[in-house]
Amino acid sequence: MDLTLWQYQFRIIMLGDSTVGKSSLLKRYTEDLFLESINQTVGVDFYVHFLEVEPGVRVKLQFWDTAGQERFRSVTRSYYRNSVGGLLVFDMTNQASFDNIKEWHDEVCERVQPNKVLFILVGQKSDRDDQGERVVSVEEAQKLAGQLGVPYIEASAKTGHNVKDTFELLTRRVYQGLLSGEVQLLEGWDGVKCAAPRALQLQRAGRAQRDKDRRKKCC
Repeated sequence: MDLTLWQYQFRIIMLGDSTVGKSSLLKRYTEDLFLESINQTVGVDFYVHFLEVEPGVRVKLQFWDTAGQERFRSVTRSYYRNSVGGLLVFDMTNQASFDNIKEWHDEVCERVQPNKVLFILVGQKSDRDDQGERVVSVEEAQKLAGQLGVPYIEASAKTGHNVKDTFELLTRRVYQGLLSGEVQLLEGWDGVKCAAPRALQLQRAGRAQRDKDRRKKCC
């Protein structure tokens, strides 16, 4: 894949309390590395990765890895508005990190208006489930995901389990939102950039026509 070429650029923000493993997830996904000891994020760190969401359609992913500590919240809030996707990450062995997810979600939603951020909920450190350290059940997490209207997935930065699937799930969710019109390109907003807006218009028109034809067949 020629990494100098991309059709879309999505800005994704990592959200959640300190030490839940946001940076570890990103390092595993972008570099396929896991460090037992990793420095806590101070303010915001930046990562880039490329993904082909369908043949010939390449997306440049810009990740903003935010610090979970309250003292950095004023810095991280400034990055909310220019994000189109968000990973809400909690540590499944830490009840408080799960309890705070709704606060993270609501804070972003309040600050991005009139833009829209699409989320997924991520239960991190799934490798510790086998050790009996889980305190947040699958059912509890799925219930919250349902209340927020977002998909739920469990992953482990340590083993790599579901890490790739986690980021691809969110990227495809944003991409489909772009095609359906749920996500709009807006002047002065950097959440999504499109190298060929005319091509996007044609994709949307083609999708709308296919949906119309499908409804006719159903009737």
